[in-house]
Amino acid sequence: MMNAMLKELDTEIEAIFPKIVAIRRHIHKYPELSFQEYKTSAYIRERLTLLDIPFKVVANTGVVAVLEGEKSSSDDIVVLRADIDALPIHEQNDVLYKSTNKGVMHACGHDFHTANLLGVATVLKGYKTEFSGKIVLLFQPAEEKIPGGAIQILESGILESFGGKIKAVLGLHVSPRVPLGKIGLRPGRFMASSDEFYFTIKGRGGHAAEPHRAVDPIMIAAQLLTTLQQLVSRKANPDIPSVLTFGRFIGDGAANVIPEEVKLAGTFRTMDETWRKEALETVAEISRTLPVALGATVDVEVRHGYPALNNDPKLTQQVKNILQRSMGNEVVQDLEIWMAAEDFAYYSYRYPALFMLVGTNNDNVNTQYGLHNPQFDLDEKAFKTAISALVNSAISLLNESNG
Repeated sequence: MMNAMLKELDTEIEAIFPKIVAIRRHIHKYPELSFQEYKTSAYIRERLTLLDIPFKVVANTGVVAVLEGEKSSSDDIVVLRADIDALPIHEQNDVLYKSTNKGVMHACGHDFHTANLLGVATVLKGYKTEFSGKIVLLFQPAEEKIPGGAIQILESGILESFGGKIKAVLGLHVSPRVPLGKIGLRPGRFMASSDEFYFTIKGRGGHAAEPHRAVDPIMIAAQLLTTLQQLVSRKANPDIPSVLTFGRFIGDGAANVIPEEVKLAGTFRTMDETWRKEALETVAEISRTLPVALGATVDVEVRHGYPALNNDPKLTQQVKNILQRSMGNEVVQDLEIWMAAEDFAYYSYRYPALFMLVGTNNDNVNTQYGLHNPQFDLDEKAFKTAISALVNSAISLLNESNG
Protein backbone atom coordinates (compact mmCIF):
# COMPACT_ATOMS: atom_id res chain seq x y z
CA MET A 1 0.00 0.00 0.00
CA MET A 2 1.26 3.47 -0.89
CA ASN A 3 2.15 6.01 1.79
CA ALA A 4 -0.58 8.35 0.54
CA MET A 5 -3.11 5.58 0.94
CA LEU A 6 -1.88 4.88 4.46
CA LYS A 7 -2.42 8.49 5.44
CA GLU A 8 -5.91 8.27 3.98
CA LEU A 9 -6.51 5.06 5.96
CA ASP A 10 -5.48 6.72 9.22
CA THR A 11 -7.83 9.61 8.46
CA GLU A 12 -10.72 7.24 7.74
CA ILE A 13 -10.17 5.26 10.93
CA GLU A 14 -10.10 8.51 12.91
CA ALA A 15 -13.38 9.55 11.28
CA ILE A 16 -15.23 6.33 12.14
CA PHE A 17 -13.67 5.94 15.60
CA PRO A 18 -16.61 7.45 17.54
CA LYS A 19 -19.06 5.19 15.70
CA ILE A 20 -17.03 2.06 16.43
CA VAL A 21 -16.75 3.02 20.09
CA ALA A 22 -20.53 3.42 20.19
CA ILE A 23 -20.97 -0.01 18.58
CA ARG A 24 -18.65 -1.60 21.12
CA ARG A 25 -20.50 0.00 24.02
CA HIS A 26 -23.86 -1.14 22.66
CA ILE A 27 -22.62 -4.73 22.42
CA HIS A 28 -21.05 -4.47 25.87
CA LYS A 29 -24.33 -3.26 27.34
CA TYR A 30 -26.27 -6.23 25.96
CA PRO A 31 -23.99 -9.29 26.31
CA GLU A 32 -25.14 -12.82 25.54
CA LEU A 33 -23.70 -16.18 26.51
CA SER A 34 -22.22 -18.76 24.14
CA PHE A 35 -24.69 -20.26 21.67
CA GLN A 36 -27.28 -17.66 22.77
CA GLU A 37 -26.04 -14.60 20.87
CA TYR A 38 -29.32 -13.96 19.02
CA LYS A 39 -29.60 -10.21 19.57
CA THR A 40 -25.87 -9.74 19.01
CA SER A 41 -26.14 -11.62 15.73
CA ALA A 42 -29.14 -9.52 14.67
CA TYR A 43 -27.23 -6.34 15.52
CA ILE A 44 -24.24 -7.44 13.41
CA ARG A 45 -26.52 -8.21 10.48
CA GLU A 46 -28.16 -4.81 10.88
CA ARG A 47 -24.80 -3.05 10.71
CA LEU A 48 -23.71 -5.06 7.66
CA THR A 49 -27.00 -4.26 5.94
CA LEU A 50 -26.39 -0.54 6.49
CA LEU A 51 -22.97 -1.03 4.86
CA ASP A 52 -24.58 -2.92 1.97
CA ILE A 53 -22.26 -5.89 2.58
CA PRO A 54 -23.77 -9.31 1.78
CA PHE A 55 -23.75 -11.91 4.53
CA LYS A 56 -24.91 -15.38 5.52
CA VAL A 57 -25.96 -16.82 8.86
CA VAL A 58 -23.97 -19.85 10.02
CA ALA A 59 -23.85 -22.00 13.17
CA ASN A 60 -27.19 -20.58 14.28
CA THR A 61 -25.90 -17.22 15.55
CA GLY A 62 -22.74 -16.72 13.50
CA VAL A 63 -22.50 -14.28 10.61
CA VAL A 64 -20.18 -14.51 7.59
CA ALA A 65 -19.82 -11.55 5.24
CA VAL A 66 -17.67 -11.20 2.14
CA LEU A 67 -16.01 -8.31 0.32
CA GLU A 68 -14.74 -9.00 -3.17
CA GLY A 69 -11.77 -7.01 -4.42
CA GLU A 70 -11.85 -5.26 -7.78
CA LYS A 71 -8.13 -4.79 -8.42
CA SER A 72 -7.74 -7.93 -10.54
CA SER A 73 -9.20 -11.40 -10.87
CA SER A 74 -8.16 -13.78 -8.12
CA ASP A 75 -9.55 -16.73 -6.16
CA ASP A 76 -7.44 -16.05 -3.06
CA ILE A 77 -9.21 -15.51 0.26
CA VAL A 78 -8.20 -13.96 3.58
CA VAL A 79 -10.52 -14.66 6.52
CA LEU A 80 -10.77 -12.20 9.42
CA ARG A 81 -12.38 -13.71 12.52
CA ALA A 82 -14.00 -12.11 15.58
CA ASP A 83 -15.79 -13.91 18.41
CA ILE A 84 -19.09 -12.50 19.67
CA ASP A 85 -20.07 -14.24 22.94
CA ALA A 86 -19.81 -13.09 26.57
CA LEU A 87 -19.10 -14.74 29.92
CA PRO A 88 -21.21 -15.71 32.96
CA ILE A 89 -19.70 -12.94 35.12
CA HIS A 90 -21.48 -10.17 37.02
CA GLU A 91 -19.94 -6.86 35.96
CA GLN A 92 -18.57 -4.59 38.71
CA ASN A 93 -17.69 -1.57 36.56
CA ASP A 94 -19.64 1.65 37.11
CA VAL A 95 -19.85 2.87 33.52
CA LEU A 96 -22.71 4.10 31.33
CA TYR A 97 -22.38 1.03 29.11
CA LYS A 98 -22.39 -1.45 32.00
CA SER A 99 -24.02 -4.80 31.23
CA THR A 100 -27.78 -4.80 31.58
CA ASN A 101 -27.93 -8.61 31.57
CA LYS A 102 -27.45 -9.67 35.16
CA GLY A 103 -24.64 -12.18 35.57
CA VAL A 104 -23.44 -11.81 31.96
CA MET A 105 -20.50 -9.64 30.91
CA HIS A 106 -18.11 -9.02 28.05
CA ALA A 107 -15.13 -9.61 30.31
CA CYS A 108 -12.90 -10.99 27.56
CA GLY A 109 -13.14 -8.22 24.98
CA HIS A 110 -15.36 -9.97 22.46
CA ASP A 111 -17.43 -6.77 22.27
CA PHE A 112 -14.23 -5.05 21.10
CA HIS A 113 -13.44 -7.84 18.61
CA THR A 114 -16.92 -7.62 17.07
CA ALA A 115 -16.98 -3.84 16.86
CA ASN A 116 -13.44 -3.88 15.50
CA LEU A 117 -14.38 -6.21 12.65
CA LEU A 118 -17.36 -4.00 11.84
CA GLY A 119 -14.89 -1.11 11.72
CA VAL A 120 -12.68 -3.11 9.37
CA ALA A 121 -15.73 -3.79 7.20
CA THR A 122 -16.55 -0.08 7.10
CA VAL A 123 -13.05 0.81 5.92
CA LEU A 124 -12.66 -2.06 3.46
CA LYS A 125 -15.95 -1.15 1.81
CA GLY A 126 -14.17 1.85 0.30
CA TYR A 127 -10.96 -0.01 -0.60
CA LYS A 128 -12.28 -2.71 -2.92
CA THR A 129 -10.28 -1.31 -5.85
CA GLU A 130 -7.09 -1.74 -3.83
CA PHE A 131 -7.10 -5.52 -3.48
CA SER A 132 -7.68 -8.74 -5.41
CA GLY A 133 -9.53 -11.80 -4.21
CA LYS A 134 -11.96 -11.87 -1.29
CA ILE A 135 -11.90 -10.82 2.33
CA VAL A 136 -14.26 -12.88 4.47
CA LEU A 137 -15.51 -11.33 7.71
CA LEU A 138 -16.30 -14.10 10.19
CA PHE A 139 -18.33 -13.22 13.30
CA GLN A 140 -18.05 -16.48 15.22
CA PRO A 141 -20.27 -17.54 18.12
CA ALA A 142 -19.40 -19.46 21.26
CA GLU A 143 -15.65 -19.21 21.74
CA GLU A 144 -16.04 -19.36 25.50
CA LYS A 145 -17.83 -22.70 25.80
CA ILE A 146 -16.71 -26.17 24.77
CA PRO A 147 -17.05 -27.45 22.04
CA GLY A 148 -16.81 -23.89 20.70
CA GLY A 149 -18.23 -22.24 17.62
CA ALA A 150 -15.15 -22.72 15.45
CA ILE A 151 -15.91 -26.43 15.04
CA GLN A 152 -19.40 -25.61 13.77
CA ILE A 153 -18.02 -23.04 11.34
CA LEU A 154 -15.53 -25.52 9.92
CA GLU A 155 -18.05 -28.35 9.73
CA SER A 156 -20.53 -26.12 7.89
CA GLY A 157 -18.13 -25.80 4.95
CA ILE A 158 -19.02 -22.14 4.56
CA LEU A 159 -15.40 -21.00 4.27
CA GLU A 160 -14.88 -23.31 1.30
CA SER A 161 -18.16 -22.20 -0.30
CA PHE A 162 -16.56 -19.00 -1.57
CA GLY A 163 -14.68 -21.07 -4.12
CA GLY A 164 -11.11 -19.93 -3.66
CA LYS A 165 -7.93 -20.78 -1.80
CA ILE A 166 -7.78 -19.60 1.80
CA LYS A 167 -4.39 -17.92 2.08
CA ALA A 168 -4.77 -16.91 5.71
CA VAL A 169 -7.11 -16.84 8.69
CA LEU A 170 -6.35 -13.94 11.01
CA GLY A 171 -7.67 -13.50 14.54
CA LEU A 172 -7.06 -10.72 17.01
CA HIS A 173 -7.58 -10.57 20.79
CA VAL A 174 -7.33 -7.68 23.23
CA SER A 175 -4.64 -7.93 25.87
CA PRO A 176 -4.25 -5.86 29.06
CA ARG A 177 -0.70 -7.21 29.26
CA VAL A 178 0.32 -5.53 25.99
CA PRO A 179 0.75 -1.73 25.90
CA LEU A 180 -1.70 0.41 23.97
CA GLY A 181 -0.60 0.91 20.36
CA LYS A 182 1.20 -2.43 20.09
CA ILE A 183 0.37 -5.62 18.18
CA GLY A 184 1.78 -8.78 19.75
CA LEU A 185 2.98 -11.64 17.55
CA ARG A 186 4.51 -15.04 18.15
CA PRO A 187 5.34 -17.68 15.50
CA GLY A 188 4.77 -21.37 16.17
CA ARG A 189 3.17 -22.60 19.38
CA PHE A 190 1.40 -19.77 21.10
CA MET A 191 -1.60 -20.91 23.17
CA ALA A 192 -2.35 -24.08 25.10
CA SER A 193 -4.82 -26.90 24.74
CA SER A 194 -7.51 -26.94 27.41
CA ASP A 195 -9.24 -29.99 28.88
CA GLU A 196 -11.34 -30.29 32.01
CA PHE A 197 -11.79 -32.93 34.72
CA TYR A 198 -14.83 -33.45 36.96
CA PHE A 199 -14.55 -36.01 39.78
CA THR A 200 -17.02 -37.08 42.45
CA ILE A 201 -15.41 -39.16 45.20
CA LYS A 202 -17.97 -41.02 47.28
CA GLY A 203 -16.97 -42.31 50.71
CA ARG A 204 -18.92 -42.98 53.87
CA GLY A 205 -19.76 -40.06 56.11
CA GLY A 206 -19.48 -40.10 59.86
CA HIS A 207 -18.44 -38.41 63.07
CA ALA A 208 -15.11 -36.62 63.00
CA ALA A 209 -14.23 -38.31 66.30
CA GLU A 210 -14.65 -41.74 64.72
CA PRO A 211 -12.81 -41.64 61.39
CA HIS A 212 -12.22 -45.42 61.57
CA ARG A 213 -15.96 -45.91 61.05
CA ALA A 214 -16.02 -43.69 57.94
CA VAL A 215 -14.39 -43.61 54.53
CA ASP A 216 -13.13 -40.03 54.45
CA PRO A 217 -13.51 -38.51 50.95
CA ILE A 218 -11.74 -35.31 52.08
CA MET A 219 -8.48 -37.11 52.76
CA ILE A 220 -8.84 -39.31 49.68
CA ALA A 221 -9.41 -36.23 47.50
CA ALA A 222 -6.37 -34.54 49.05
CA GLN A 223 -4.27 -37.62 48.33
CA LEU A 224 -5.54 -37.68 44.75
CA LEU A 225 -4.63 -34.04 44.16
CA THR A 226 -1.15 -34.53 45.58
CA THR A 227 -0.58 -37.60 43.43
CA LEU A 228 -1.86 -35.94 40.25
CA GLN A 229 0.53 -33.02 40.64
CA GLN A 230 3.36 -35.48 40.01
CA LEU A 231 2.05 -35.74 36.46
CA VAL A 232 3.55 -32.32 35.77
CA SER A 233 6.48 -32.40 38.17
CA ARG A 234 7.77 -35.87 37.24
CA LYS A 235 6.22 -37.14 34.00
CA ALA A 236 6.10 -34.03 31.82
CA ASN A 237 9.03 -33.13 29.59
CA PRO A 238 10.35 -29.81 30.96
CA ASP A 239 10.55 -28.55 27.37
CA ILE A 240 6.76 -28.84 27.02
CA PRO A 241 4.74 -26.23 28.94
CA SER A 242 2.16 -28.01 31.12
CA VAL A 243 -0.29 -26.81 33.76
CA LEU A 244 -2.59 -28.92 35.94
CA THR A 245 -4.85 -26.87 38.21
CA PHE A 246 -7.84 -27.81 40.32
CA GLY A 247 -10.02 -24.81 41.10
CA ARG A 248 -12.95 -26.58 42.72
CA PHE A 249 -12.88 -28.73 45.88
CA ILE A 250 -16.25 -29.10 47.57
CA GLY A 251 -16.63 -31.31 50.64
CA ASP A 252 -19.81 -30.23 52.33
CA GLY A 253 -19.08 -31.50 55.82
CA ALA A 254 -18.33 -29.56 59.00
CA ALA A 255 -15.61 -29.29 61.64
CA ASN A 256 -17.00 -32.42 63.27
CA VAL A 257 -18.63 -34.08 60.26
CA ILE A 258 -16.95 -36.26 57.63
CA PRO A 259 -19.01 -35.77 54.44
CA GLU A 260 -20.35 -38.46 52.15
CA GLU A 261 -18.66 -37.12 49.03
CA VAL A 262 -16.27 -34.57 47.58
CA LYS A 263 -16.50 -32.88 44.18
CA LEU A 264 -13.37 -31.78 42.30
CA ALA A 265 -12.97 -29.85 39.06
CA GLY A 266 -9.77 -28.94 37.27
CA THR A 267 -8.07 -28.20 33.99
CA PHE A 268 -5.01 -29.50 32.16
CA ARG A 269 -3.21 -27.38 29.60
CA THR A 270 -0.23 -28.05 27.39
CA MET A 271 1.21 -27.30 23.96
CA ASP A 272 1.98 -30.75 22.60
CA GLU A 273 -0.85 -32.92 21.30
CA THR A 274 0.96 -36.25 21.83
CA TRP A 275 1.75 -35.41 25.45
CA ARG A 276 -1.77 -34.05 25.89
CA LYS A 277 -3.28 -37.41 24.97
CA GLU A 278 -0.89 -39.30 27.26
CA ALA A 279 -1.47 -36.94 30.18
CA LEU A 280 -5.26 -37.13 29.94
CA GLU A 281 -5.15 -40.91 29.92
CA THR A 282 -2.83 -40.91 32.96
CA VAL A 283 -5.00 -38.50 34.95
CA ALA A 284 -8.11 -40.53 34.20
CA GLU A 285 -6.44 -43.81 35.15
CA ILE A 286 -5.05 -42.52 38.47
CA SER A 287 -8.37 -40.88 39.31
CA ARG A 288 -10.31 -44.08 38.67
CA THR A 289 -8.01 -46.34 40.70
CA LEU A 290 -6.56 -44.40 43.65
CA PRO A 291 -9.88 -43.60 45.41
CA VAL A 292 -11.01 -47.20 44.98
CA ALA A 293 -7.78 -48.46 46.52
CA LEU A 294 -8.55 -46.28 49.54
CA GLY A 295 -12.08 -47.60 49.93
CA ALA A 296 -14.15 -45.04 48.03
CA THR A 297 -15.96 -45.05 44.71
CA VAL A 298 -15.43 -42.37 42.08
CA ASP A 299 -17.12 -40.88 39.03
CA VAL A 300 -14.65 -39.49 36.48
CA GLU A 301 -15.58 -37.17 33.62
CA VAL A 302 -13.02 -35.82 31.14
CA ARG A 303 -14.20 -33.00 28.89
CA HIS A 304 -11.97 -32.59 25.87
CA GLY A 305 -11.51 -28.94 25.00
CA TYR A 306 -9.57 -26.96 22.45
CA PRO A 307 -6.24 -28.08 20.97
CA ALA A 308 -3.04 -26.07 21.22
CA LEU A 309 -2.89 -23.04 18.95
CA ASN A 310 0.00 -22.82 16.52
CA ASN A 311 0.68 -19.69 14.49
CA ASP A 312 1.94 -20.41 10.99
CA PRO A 313 5.61 -19.21 11.05
CA LYS A 314 5.66 -18.00 7.43
CA LEU A 315 2.38 -16.12 7.78
CA THR A 316 3.51 -14.61 11.10
CA GLN A 317 6.64 -13.24 9.45
CA GLN A 318 4.65 -11.92 6.49
CA VAL A 319 2.26 -10.05 8.78
CA LYS A 320 5.11 -8.76 10.92
CA ASN A 321 6.76 -7.33 7.82
CA ILE A 322 3.46 -5.80 6.68
CA LEU A 323 2.78 -4.16 10.03
CA GLN A 324 6.29 -2.79 10.38
CA ARG A 325 6.21 -1.46 6.84
CA SER A 326 2.77 0.10 7.08
CA MET A 327 2.53 1.11 10.75
CA GLY A 328 6.15 1.42 11.90
CA ASN A 329 8.75 -0.93 13.38
CA GLU A 330 7.76 -0.01 16.93
CA VAL A 331 4.19 -1.30 16.59
CA VAL A 332 5.15 -4.99 16.76
CA GLN A 333 5.89 -6.66 20.09
CA ASP A 334 7.21 -10.21 20.35
CA LEU A 335 5.15 -12.40 22.68
CA GLU A 336 5.85 -15.23 25.06
CA ILE A 337 3.66 -18.33 25.10
CA TRP A 338 0.23 -17.90 26.68
CA MET A 339 -1.34 -20.80 28.57
CA ALA A 340 -4.88 -19.61 27.90
CA ALA A 341 -6.90 -21.53 25.29
CA GLU A 342 -8.77 -20.43 22.17
CA ASP A 343 -10.98 -22.30 19.73
CA PHE A 344 -9.28 -20.26 16.99
CA ALA A 345 -6.79 -23.13 17.30
CA TYR A 346 -9.03 -25.29 15.12
CA TYR A 347 -8.49 -22.95 12.16
CA SER A 348 -4.73 -23.28 12.63
CA TYR A 349 -4.92 -27.02 11.92
CA ARG A 350 -6.70 -26.55 8.61
CA TYR A 351 -5.37 -23.28 7.15
CA PRO A 352 -2.38 -20.95 7.51
CA ALA A 353 -3.49 -19.04 10.59
CA LEU A 354 -2.26 -16.27 12.86
CA PHE A 355 -3.68 -15.17 16.19
CA MET A 356 -2.48 -11.74 17.31
CA LEU A 357 -2.86 -9.65 20.46
CA VAL A 358 -3.71 -5.94 20.45
CA GLY A 359 -2.57 -3.91 23.40
CA THR A 360 -5.26 -2.18 25.50
CA ASN A 361 -3.27 -1.14 28.58
CA ASN A 362 -2.58 2.59 28.98
CA ASP A 363 -1.16 2.25 32.53
CA ASN A 364 -4.49 3.43 33.94
CA VAL A 365 -5.82 1.19 36.70
CA ASN A 366 -9.05 0.63 34.76
CA THR A 367 -7.20 -1.08 31.92
CA GLN A 368 -5.01 -3.32 34.03
CA TYR A 369 -7.57 -5.86 35.21
CA GLY A 370 -7.07 -9.22 33.56
CA LEU A 371 -9.37 -11.01 31.19
CA HIS A 372 -12.38 -12.73 32.83
CA ASN A 373 -12.27 -10.24 35.70
CA PRO A 374 -15.56 -8.51 36.69
CA GLN A 375 -13.75 -5.15 36.50
CA PHE A 376 -12.15 -5.75 33.12
CA ASP A 377 -12.22 -2.77 30.76
CA LEU A 378 -10.00 -1.42 28.01
CA ASP A 379 -8.73 1.71 26.31
CA GLU A 380 -10.88 2.07 23.21
CA LYS A 381 -8.11 3.93 21.37
CA ALA A 382 -6.86 0.41 20.66
CA PHE A 383 -9.40 0.36 17.81
CA LYS A 384 -7.10 2.63 15.83
CA THR A 385 -4.30 0.08 16.03
CA ALA A 386 -6.48 -3.00 15.59
CA ILE A 387 -8.47 -1.79 12.58
CA SER A 388 -5.32 -0.59 10.84
CA ALA A 389 -3.53 -3.87 11.53
CA LEU A 390 -6.28 -6.04 10.02
CA VAL A 391 -6.93 -3.78 7.03
CA ASN A 392 -3.24 -3.53 6.16
CA SER A 393 -2.66 -7.24 6.69
CA ALA A 394 -5.64 -8.45 4.66
CA ILE A 395 -5.04 -6.16 1.68
CA SER A 396 -1.29 -6.72 1.61
CA LEU A 397 -1.54 -10.52 1.93
CA LEU A 398 -3.92 -10.66 -1.02
CA ASN A 399 -1.84 -8.32 -3.14
CA GLU A 400 1.43 -10.07 -2.28
CA SER A 401 -0.01 -13.43 -3.30
CA ASN A 402 -1.01 -11.96 -6.65
CA GLY A 403 1.94 -9.70 -7.19
